[in-house]
Amino acid sequence: MPDLPNSDEFLCEWLNSDAGVFFRRGRLVESVSTPYQRLEVFETPQLGRMFRLDGCNMTSELDEYFYHENLVHPAALAQNAPKAALVVGGGDGGSIEELLKHPTIARVVMAELDAEVVRIARAHFQTVHRGALDDPRLEIRIGDGFALLNESDEKFDLVLMDLTDPVGPAAALYTTDFYRAAKRVLSPAGTLSLHLGSPFFHPERFVTGMRRLAEVFAIVRPYFVPIPLYGANWGMACASQRTDPLALSAKEVDTRLGERGIAHLQYFNGDMHRACFALPNFVRDLLAPSPDSLNGT
Repeated sequence: MPDLPNSDEFLCEWLNSDAGVFFRRGRLVESVSTPYQRLEVFETPQLGRMFRLDGCNMTSELDEYFYHENLVHPAALAQNAPKAALVVGGGDGGSIEELLKHPTIARVVMAELDAEVVRIARAHFQTVHRGALDDPRLEIRIGDGFALLNESDEKFDLVLMDLTDPVGPAAALYTTDFYRAAKRVLSPAGTLSLHLGSPFFHPERFVTGMRRLAEVFAIVRPYFVPIPLYGANWGMACASQRTDPLALSAKEVDTRLGERGIAHLQYFNGDMHRACFALPNFVRDLLAPSPDSLNGT
């Protein structure tokens, strides 16, 4: 292995006070500060263009599919014919692009706090959203996602929390009150999908998120995806009153992908769907004494 050069040559993000992840910096493409956050775009050797908010890695051109495919498809495929979706955050458009691969999706509402995120995505991340930000099925609402939930009379089959970590403006969106608001706008079989951080690097955050979800939803299924940009095996979850993604076998997932004409995915398939829901022993221990209560059983 080569010696590490000067740290100024790297983009670093702390996972906790004792560990982090780094990538060689490359060229700064754009940097802008808004009333909410600092936005940066870098051209990196390893991951292509990388999007950062307040020094935290959000998405990159070359690994975005690890996150976006797995945030969307486990929940969407578990429903027979999802028609309407709400995305809270998601201004880079990656989760929108994955949602719109499902032919029954007729309407997507995206609630993005910061209009500059959408502008930067349009300018620099076409390979992430692939034109989805201009799809006629998408309505972009700039503003507070929590307020939108509280004011909306619509029903959605899917609510996706495509957000930063639960700090700063996003902290209020990882609370029991927010999950109750999401439940109110979900259809009877609707599903909430979100990320919860790394159970290894953020065990308290992960367990707190799971317990808050279990206070609101009858079925809560955690699952795990290795995400290169985040430097960890990342925790996600599906939460619903009726819909259980584990009810689908690997064969049924692949059949539904074929029936819906969803092809050329880079990560997700039937085998990965089943595998990602397996709980490592240390996660079972984290969720003790009653992990079954968090799995709808």
